[in-house]
Amino acid sequence: MELSVFNIKGEDTGKKIALSDSVFAIEPNDHVLWLAVKQHLANCRQGTHKSKQRSEVSGSTKKLGRQKGGGGARHGDINSPLMCGGGRVFGPVPRDYSFKLNKKVKDLARKSALTYKAQENAITVVEDFEFAAPKTKDMVALVKNLQVAEKKTVLVLKDQNNNVYLSARNLPQVKVVTVSELDTYTIMAAKNVVFMEGSVEGIESVLNA
Repeated sequence: MELSVFNIKGEDTGKKIALSDSVFAIEPNDHVLWLAVKQHLANCRQGTHKSKQRSEVSGSTKKLGRQKGGGGARHGDINSPLMCGGGRVFGPVPRDYSFKLNKKVKDLARKSALTYKAQENAITVVEDFEFAAPKTKDMVALVKNLQVAEKKTVLVLKDQNNNVYLSARNLPQVKVVTVSELDTYTIMAAKNVVFMEGSVEGIESVLNA
């Protein structure tokens, strides 16, 4: 698969770049995609939820009434889960929701996500560029020129570039990541994936390693 390479003005440079079939044209695996997205969302959970158990509720531990002969049910103390203001039965406790996926599984998920984007013609390649200074208006002009301004877009850099990152920080629809930071959830959440020319070779070398 070949794509045209555009400059930051949105003009076709006349150059073509070939996308590797082993990354952008595989047979997508939906189950692996689901696992990768599930892992990402699970890893984002803080897991700090907590409710008070019976032993943690503030209240007297005195038995409310005698065991038998009261003409009603048998009760313990007012901290019982059956009583208003008592502890909670099987309530949430702090826990770690994260789980492990093998590297090959995560690589297959990214390949599947990129394949879907390629099938949807949602991948754009722009020649390598740099901003002289962090300016939001420069990033706004770039996404407008590439005709992706109204859509959620992820811009993939080969290496860290603070000026480009800071220029996009105030744009909620634009996310800037490096090749090593690109994950399945980010790809699937975006409507368009914009690769810098140098990052295409970078993602192919990472996923074909």
